[in-house]
Amino acid sequence: MAHYAKVNQGLVTQIIVAEEDFFETFQDTSPGTWIQTSYNTRGGKHYQEDGTESSDQSKALRKNFAGIDFTYDTSKDAFISPKPYNSWTLNNTTCLWEAPVASPSDDGRYDWNETDQTWDAVE
Repeated sequence: MAHYAKVNQGLVTQIIVAEEDFFETFQDTSPGTWIQTSYNTRGGKHYQEDGTESSDQSKALRKNFAGIDFTYDTSKDAFISPKPYNSWTLNNTTCLWEAPVASPSDDGRYDWNETDQTWDAVE
């Protein structure tokens, strides 16, 4: 089984799981194009189900697993999530959004504070 995203005018509108030969007989007259996406791809890398990086990176497709309202950038051949905060910038290599300040590297939980441009601890 494979995952596919329906892209209409650069925006993902639907995700389905189907056999790869499904589109040979599938009749879809709605606007848009179906593009394969990889459930285990994030930041341009493919991961195994246990979360470790896969030794077979040929399975990494289109930088990130697509989601509803993601954009599909044809020049990057990448699915990009909606921008979470105005201050964040897109990493053109991973196609992931990055905060202007690196998140803490300890085991704590943090939320981004857009007003103060800081990571606030969550208790």
